[in-house]
Amino acid sequence: MKLNIFRVIVSLFLLFVLIFYLCAFVSPAIFVEPWRLANAFLSEEVRFAFYLSIFTATCSTLISIIVGVPVAYALSRLDFRGKSLIEGFLDVPAAVPPIALGVMLLIFFSRNPLGILINEGVIRFVFEVPGIVLAQFAVISILTIKLLKESFDGVPARYEMVARTFGYSELESFIYVTLPAAWRGVLTAALLSWARALGEFGATVMLAGATRFKTETLSIALYLNLAAADVGGVAVVSFLLLLTACLTLMVVRKLLRRGFAI
Repeated sequence: MKLNIFRVIVSLFLLFVLIFYLCAFVSPAIFVEPWRLANAFLSEEVRFAFYLSIFTATCSTLISIIVGVPVAYALSRLDFRGKSLIEGFLDVPAAVPPIALGVMLLIFFSRNPLGILINEGVIRFVFEVPGIVLAQFAVISILTIKLLKESFDGVPARYEMVARTFGYSELESFIYVTLPAAWRGVLTAALLSWARALGEFGATVMLAGATRFKTETLSIALYLNLAAADVGGVAVVSFLLLLTACLTLMVVRKLLRRGFAI
């Protein structure tokens, strides 16, 4: 049998990538004693960071879905002047480093009169838990909108037109036709956004700070333990983030295999 050199080369590149990430993922378990891992898992700090991360990631994802669904639908279905310009503008936050977004939000709430009024008179974001939610929302909202738009693009507009001929209003057509047809895409967008929010660090540390047992999410706990040379804590937090990401992506891949059609 003739050897296919091209297939051998691409297979070797694939093997290299797999080994590279496998070494990175399993290294904490190899170089950290099991008793240190167990103690870190049972520590109050890790539990606090885990629960806070779940809470804030869920809140920011729900807000992103609530805001993202109408925005994505408008971008998918409506034609208006300046639409391409708006779509291009919405790509900008995705290209800005999260830490820069956090700095911008911090400046807004600490230097801008409107931001100061909101932070002092409505709800405190700077160095508080709501700041974590806002920072995560700032990072994941564009991802949510992009994924939702792709999902709505996959639902033919004629479905809504047929519903309108049966007396449905535009809102009813959206609720009873478009959303049920795109539910897998909406759920996928929510899961991926949630996983991204769970591991968010840059914007969070700039706006909410890194205070133990106050604004300490898993990513911030990883940073604090690393700064304190706590290898066991670093390994445990890394495992928690990795495990959560793996479980989330497994669910997403299962949904994608089934497709987005009803």
